[in-house]
Amino acid sequence: MLPKALEDVIEALGHLPGVGPRTAERYAYFLFRSNPQISDSIAGTLSHLHSGVKSCPKTFALIDSTESVSPFYADPSRDKSSILVVEEPLDIFPIESTKQYRGTYHVLGGRLSPIDGITADKLHIKELLARVEEDAVKEVIIATNPSVEGESTALLLQKLLQEQFKDLKITRLARGLPLGVDLAYADQITLSAALNNRTKL
Repeated sequence: MLPKALEDVIEALGHLPGVGPRTAERYAYFLFRSNPQISDSIAGTLSHLHSGVKSCPKTFALIDSTESVSPFYADPSRDKSSILVVEEPLDIFPIESTKQYRGTYHVLGGRLSPIDGITADKLHIKELLARVEEDAVKEVIIATNPSVEGESTALLLQKLLQEQFKDLKITRLARGLPLGVDLAYADQITLSAALNNRTKL
């Protein structure tokens, strides 16, 4: 029988995605054996998480609670005529790390998944359409994940945008074989995308 305080920590850690009972036990035991300042530091940062972070009212990216809008939108050097649409806020950072994109972003807040109760009205689609008009957007880049739900979301966005904005350029991130992967190890979906999105040399 474990002490209740340790059991409580194990149960709390078990709520994290990808953390099973054994992993939660290892984490809890590590924290117990470590310097108490580590646990205090983690507890302190967690206690300020919800009060220190909020969603940008324009882009729905995560911002500091002291900011009014995302720096990705407020920065005058960013091109407001281009919007790259992602599913979740953390999807922005891999794009930013390439240093190749200087437009703005729009976070949908998920993807279509009727089984999970996520329908179009639960996503930030209306706000996207409003931004396209307000900012005189010329291009929307759809960067939803290459899953069944991501594809369905992309198709819906394409349909709604084409209906409302006839001259708007709508593009998608290229899909296909990543560098360094042998054909023998590529799955059928990746190979199909690579064939369909082949480029002229």
